[in-house]
Amino acid sequence: MEIFRIIILFFVLGALFGGTIKLFYASIGINVDETLGGWVVGLAIIIFLYVLYRNILQFSGFYKQTRKLSRKVSISLLTCSTLLLVIAPFLR
Repeated sequence: MEIFRIIILFFVLGALFGGTIKLFYASIGINVDETLGGWVVGLAIIIFLYVLYRNILQFSGFYKQTRKLSRKVSISLLTCSTLLLVIAPFLR
């Protein structure tokens, strides 16, 4: 049951975050569709969702783990995700 929950969370939240980011890029006149930047945005969203799941969402599901990601790992992954979002418009 937990795997279905994870898949649904990643698809729904991923679609919401992806739409929001594409809307933001479109509002400043940047189109990342059909470029390498679109893939980089997707990777950034997956990294962000992984951190969100491991630190918050896993404690409300069917299978409850007791360990969060360490603070250092969380900050490193979120920094990497942010950097990917920043460089995505420059990739063609």
